[in-house]
Amino acid sequence: MTTEQVERKIRETLHAVDLDRVRAPGDLVDKVVRRRARRRFSQVAGTVAAVAGITVGAVFGFGGGGGGEQDRPARPAAQTPEGWHPWRIDARGALDRGCLVDGAALYCSGYKFDAAKFDANTGERLWTRKAIGDGSGTSSGRPVAVRDGVLYTYGAHTAEKDPNGNYAPGTDLMAVDTGSGKVLWRVELASDNRDDQAVLLIDGAVLANTPRDRTLSAVDPRTGKVKWRHSWGKGIWCDRVVLSGVPYLLCAPETKKPGPTEVLRLDPATGRTTKVTTLSGRQQIVGTWGDRIVLTGMPARSSVVFETEEQKARTERLTVVDRTGRKTSLSYPVRGTHVARALVGDRLISVSRTGQASSYSLSTGKTLWTAPVGIKVPGSEANWPDLAEPVVSSHRNVVYFLGPDGDLSGLDADTGERIWRGHVDAGKYGGMPQTLLHGDVLIARTGSRMVSLLPGLDG
Repeated sequence: MTTEQVERKIRETLHAVDLDRVRAPGDLVDKVVRRRARRRFSQVAGTVAAVAGITVGAVFGFGGGGGGEQDRPARPAAQTPEGWHPWRIDARGALDRGCLVDGAALYCSGYKFDAAKFDANTGERLWTRKAIGDGSGTSSGRPVAVRDGVLYTYGAHTAEKDPNGNYAPGTDLMAVDTGSGKVLWRVELASDNRDDQAVLLIDGAVLANTPRDRTLSAVDPRTGKVKWRHSWGKGIWCDRVVLSGVPYLLCAPETKKPGPTEVLRLDPATGRTTKVTTLSGRQQIVGTWGDRIVLTGMPARSSVVFETEEQKARTERLTVVDRTGRKTSLSYPVRGTHVARALVGDRLISVSRTGQASSYSLSTGKTLWTAPVGIKVPGSEANWPDLAEPVVSSHRNVVYFLGPDGDLSGLDADTGERIWRGHVDAGKYGGMPQTLLHGDVLIARTGSRMVSLLPGLDG
């Protein structure tokens, strides 16, 4: 690419983008090109990276932090997937419920389409799978996972209507061919619950909440036929999680006073149950850490206290259970209510209603840092939408946060220092925000709008 071609590309790109909410002068294009001409970086790799960086900075209004940024150590060079360039998608009804990244593909779901495939490098829509009815039955249910060329996602079970004209309830688990978008099979679930535990991938099967509550079925991923089932009695509820392809259940009585929680392991091939350990009180799954389950205790229903932002610091008890049943207890200091939380490796990253982010190490049992999250956190009166679940770029060592208004923040994963900020237009139709990573590329979704960008972390 010649110098003239690069300058023309910069001009075309900057003129094409929407500079709304960007603090930039009207003659930004000429200034960028003149600055570039003075520097004369004509090596091909350097020029391509510069075009991407300049473009993203202009589109999304990125800025630096405080004056100390000049002394910050240089970050590793960004790793962008081959063929990627910044893009924006406006697709109401195709991605409102959420998305997942698999290689160079992006799979989403919305009220008009049960599944939609996009090119993660260009944003091009590759195929869609139309929803049954008008899709109004539920606002949740992002795609579950992709494995061996099959996408597992949700869809309405029927287009029938009740006497009031509303679509009848019912949710199917669908297996969709990732190449063609063709539905391979459908299985009706026990309810319209589409949370993270409704369907799980295990070794050799798909574990689904079907055909009735308190029953799990291991479904053949090729045919949708049931391999085995596991059920439990009335008055007991079992949460579930997967460690290295093996499913585990955490079963406790459904009573006001929390009873003991039994941890059970299911053989993924046969469904045979083995008791691993018993924990006091009812436990809630925080996430997994390698081959360990991280849990936190749930209060008795009669003792629920509505927190205020002024509440003093308290201690949340965490329990880590490994595959053998060995337990490790940890104390996690928190203040106020969580509005976002994610377990990434051994780091528990959370944001409180007061706008403070913190990183807690499960390895050391210590809080590594607490710092302002760098974006506006919705007040206690705004129960939805909240912040997106934070994501961490391990290569660049940055944790990213996204608010429902489109504000973005990047904190150093080791210190909590804010090293980047940005903004994406949330669009006309808001919704629960979501962040995804595609290599070092950040994908930010708010409602029916999604943007792919490369944050500039060089100060």
